[in-house]
Amino acid sequence: MTTVIIDYNSGNLRSAEKSFQLMSEELNVGQVKVSNKPEDVVNADRVVLPGVGAFADCKHELSSIMGLYEAIEAHVKTGKPFMGICVGMQMMATCGHEHGYHEGFNWIHGDVKIMEPNDKNLKIPHMGWNNLNILNSHPVFDNINENDHVYFVHSYHFEVENNNNLLASVDYGGKVTAAVAHENIIGTQFHPEKSQSVGLQIIKNFLQWNP
Repeated sequence: MTTVIIDYNSGNLRSAEKSFQLMSEELNVGQVKVSNKPEDVVNADRVVLPGVGAFADCKHELSSIMGLYEAIEAHVKTGKPFMGICVGMQMMATCGHEHGYHEGFNWIHGDVKIMEPNDKNLKIPHMGWNNLNILNSHPVFDNINENDHVYFVHSYHFEVENNNNLLASVDYGGKVTAAVAHENIIGTQFHPEKSQSVGLQIIKNFLQWNP
């Protein structure tokens, strides 16, 4: 089995590669490969799309590599597992409103909008640890519990249209999307690779998930 982590100049991938490699070795389920080659994405058994920064910048970088955007769509259409992390999750939405209007993959209907906490003392970006509220069950969240801590760094969040797609939220001056899923795709706004044992459990579950 090959898991491909997509490299499209969206930030430092070392921690993600290390965490996925660690769990892959523990489970003895094949190799983890960092790549920006469309053929690697199409042939992968599992694909991970990370993302750091603005929605618009990530969309531009992804689209600038010939065939990569289409390869991601082709992978998802096969029904094989796909995970988006942070902005990688946001790009699964219909659109993002950071620095203008930008279309996403539209796999999960909804918009990515600026966070507006009810408590004006709360700072944006939302940065640091927060407690998960589990809203729907999912195999990738097996052994993940209510109030488990995970690590966030973001200013925008995914407002989903259908609550059945919402796996988990956190409270940050209101309800903030933490994880979404639909069929063979799953996304986390938080960084599992930076969320210690909870994040490693999610990665481990993803590597064993057969949607």
